[in-house]
Amino acid sequence: VQLQASGGGLVQAGGSLRLTCAASDRTFSTYTVGWFRQAPGKEREFVGVRRQGRTYYDDSVKDRFTLFRDNAANTENLQMSSLKPEDTAVYYCAVGRPILSTIRSPLGYRYWGQGTQVTVSS
Repeated sequence: VQLQASGGGLVQAGGSLRLTCAASDRTFSTYTVGWFRQAPGKEREFVGVRRQGRTYYDDSVKDRFTLFRDNAANTENLQMSSLKPEDTAVYYCAVGRPILSTIRSPLGYRYWGQGTQVTVSS
């Protein structure tokens, strides 16, 4: 499984970005897709996941970030709005088969993309 995350960049606080995760044809129908981020000097943290028809977000991004599938493009997407400087991090998409109790843990995901940098300036 190979994942390719893209769409990161530099944006001012209050702005928006859309991150895209691409993979081979059957990956997204086979696995659960989660998003994580890692800021310098910090541990990798959960952002959101779509699993079995439900979407879960970390409280820090809830109501600002939205996960969705683009079926035509066969991509998973993370739409980020009202960005804050504390959202600055490398963002990763990952796939796996986490059980409900592990959806927020990096350990629940087997395959990872290379990450894309998001920098939010104040």
